[in-house]
Amino acid sequence: MLIFTKRGLTYFLLIDAVLLATALTFLMVKNDAKPLGLEDFGSGKMRLTSPAFAQNGPIPAKYTCQGDNVSPPLEVAGVPENAKSLALIMDDPDAPIGTFTHWVVWNLPPRAAFKEGAAPAGAIEGQNGAGKPGYTGPCPPTGTHRYFFKLYALDEAPVLPPSTNAKALEAAMEGKIVERAALVGIYRKK
Repeated sequence: MLIFTKRGLTYFLLIDAVLLATALTFLMVKNDAKPLGLEDFGSGKMRLTSPAFAQNGPIPAKYTCQGDNVSPPLEVAGVPENAKSLALIMDDPDAPIGTFTHWVVWNLPPRAAFKEGAAPAGAIEGQNGAGKPGYTGPCPPTGTHRYFFKLYALDEAPVLPPSTNAKALEAAMEGKIVERAALVGIYRKK
């Protein structure tokens, strides 16, 4: 049986906290890490990255409600040859009301590049969780949240109205997905 003094217990807890913080930091900033929470999302052949933040890394404030609230630049690689279009859904699975959708975009060309603050030409932006078209940046009410940028390569371009939300897009993509990729960023209000 172990007996700790108050001082010994304090040191023990402090060491545990430091080790846990170190492990979590390593997992979040490791560039080749799998997306936190989306480990089995796609084969890894198609990739979605951003020059603004690393996989599992912090999203800069510029792309949030505390900054310019513009979409981050995104880069796509390894799109399968048989893909006719791409679709993207960005959501926050940690929202207190359930998963909150920040961005819904489809009819993207297979070689799409997302410039800062804009969807690629020809893309259609659907309804986000606030019921508005286009991007709305991270704005967690408390704590650190994960933001999933989920990219889908499709064997056809869905024909949907701009009022489409994430659930309707997911239903329309069923059976048409040839590959998937994900990028996860984190954000905590300052």
